[in-house]
Amino acid sequence: MLTEKIDRSQIVIAKRDVFDNNDAEYWKQATIKEKLQTITYLRECFYGEEATKKHPVDAGGFQRVHTMFKLK
Repeated sequence: MLTEKIDRSQIVIAKRDVFDNNDAEYWKQATIKEKLQTITYLRECFYGEEATKKHPVDAGGFQRVHTMFKLK
């Protein structure tokens, strides 16, 4: 049960495009590490911790595919 009250001093009312612009600016300035941490967090939220294990083949995550071509 949630017992904390909402901090109403942090609530902002604005048009959606203002928030979209702020988000875009934030992600433009975010480091690669911050972006990857966020992607990992979201994958865990949607697919569980198994989705971010070190061995993606076992976890059902992304798989690496290598293709070889013969040169003439």
